[in-house]
Amino acid sequence: QVQLVESGGGLAQAGDSLRLSCAASGRTFSRYAVGWFRQAPGKEREFVAVINWAGGSTYYRDSVKGRFTISRDNAKNTVYLQMNSLKPEDTAVYYCAAVLEYPIIRPTRYDYWGQGTQVTVSS
Repeated sequence: QVQLVESGGGLAQAGDSLRLSCAASGRTFSRYAVGWFRQAPGKEREFVAVINWAGGSTYYRDSVKGRFTISRDNAKNTVYLQMNSLKPEDTAVYYCAAVLEYPIIRPTRYDYWGQGTQVTVSS
């Protein structure tokens, strides 16, 4: 079992930066790939980024490449999403999720989810 808790969301202006954290509990967390997803009002949940179990491989959706960076610290059981040059279209609830396979971009394939953290970017 893996429990995930996101934090770090909030209000930002276009061009600002935020860093989201995904804190995990469970002894087997380091075996899991971790993805970040987001869901805006009235839209489907969409893939943002994923990192493999060791942190040596990452994959991003095109619209965040060069702006967002996913990383992990297995000693701290935490995965991060550094978001730079934020845009209003980044506004959404951001979720982290864990899965044993990599890379997986379909949210239905993930086994464990956090409760989400709101990110709101104003123009």
